[in-house]
Formats: sequence, structure tokens, C-alpha cells
Amino acid sequence: MAQGSSKKVITKEDWEKRLNDVKIRKEDMNKLVMNFLVTEGFVDAAEKFRKESGTEHIDLSTITDRMAVKKAVQCGNVEDAIEKVNDLNPEILDTNPQLFFHLQQQRLIELIRNGKVEEALEFAQEELAPRGEENQSFLEELERTVALLAFEDVSNCPVGDLLDMSQRLKTASEVNAAILTSQSHEKDPKLPSLLKMLVWAQNQLDEKAIYPRIKDLSTAKLEDPSAS
Repeated sequence: MAQGSSKKVITKEDWEKRLNDVKIRKEDMNKLVMNFLVTEGFVDAAEKFRKESGTEHIDLSTITDRMAVKKAVQCGNVEDAIEKVNDLNPEILDTNPQLFFHLQQQRLIELIRNGKVEEALEFAQEELAPRGEENQSFLEELERTVALLAFEDVSNCPVGDLLDMSQRLKTASEVNAAILTSQSHEKDPKLPSLLKMLVWAQNQLDEKAIYPRIKDLSTAKLEDPSAS
């Protein structure tokens, strides 16, 4: 294959043979899939996969409770979310002042979103200002949030992003990670990290060889290098 390149050429047949020589236990693959389903909160899929694969038993009720907290934050029901977290484990918020502040900040954002100006100001002064006095970064976040009240048209507000759905998702993700940690689970699933590692490894190998790449991670199909 003359391409004026010093890169080593590996045929699809040779590459597949090398891949087949790598032995991965099915149990390890099953654990990887279950880890993803549990961490991301896919209760029904986790239960079905557990039965089909015979993977070790996992208390799926903890997933349901965790997802209820996450959903409450995503829907703007922050008080309900805080109550649910405390029902799960009061130590989560007691030992994580940053998480508690962010939940309270989200409560303030929801009050502002709903036009409850007086209630928002009172809440900021009584609940958040004391925490801001103890922590400079909290104070800066509080000032940024209260700044929403200074604009009639928040669509043109420089801090308007706080009212975006992405802010709720960010807070919900932080709560989700804290609950997972308290339950001795990894706060992030392993599968996406492995896929990122695959992409990185292929990029490194691209500099040294021409080989069957996986271009589409969703199908994991090997591209024939002779066709390129």
C-alpha cells in the first residue's frame, strides 16, 4: 500500500485476530454495564439486566430514591429534594456545605424565576448571606444570583444563564454524585471513561499506523483501512 508514509499498515484480518487474542471475562463486561445502569439511574433496565445476566444483587430501591431527588431538582422542587436527601442520609448535607449552599442557591433561583421578589430577598438575607460571610466563593455566587433581580428582561441579563435548564441539571448532577459517594458507589459511570480512553488511544495510534479504526462508537464497527 504505497502512500509515501512510514506508518505500519495493519490489515483488518490481522487486527481482528489480535483483538480475539485479548480475553475479557463476561462477568467483567456485565459489571461494567450494570455500573452504568445503576449510576445513571436506569432502574427497570438494571433490574432486567440483573435477571438476564445473573449479576450480583443490587438494592434497586436506592436508585429509585436517588432518581426522585434528581428529578425534584430538575423540576425546580428544591425543598422537596432537600427533604428527600435528608430522608436518605442526613449526613450528606451536614458534611457537604458546598452542596447545601448550591441547593439553597437553586431555591433562590426558583423564587426569582417565579417572580417572588420579596420572598427571594428575605431568603437570600436569612439563609444565604450568613454562609457568604464565611466563604468568599459563596458570597460571589450569591451576589451573581441576586443580580437577577436587577433586570426586568432576564433574557438580556449577563447572569441569565442561572435561569437556564442547564443550571438545574448542574445542581441535580452534584446532588446525584454526593448520594452515590455516600452509598460507596463511583459518582461517575466507568463506561464513558473507557470510551474516551479508546478515542485517545486511537488518536495516538493514528500517528504510527494505518489500521481498522472504530469511527462510530455506537456500532463499534471496524473500518477497513484498505478502503480509505
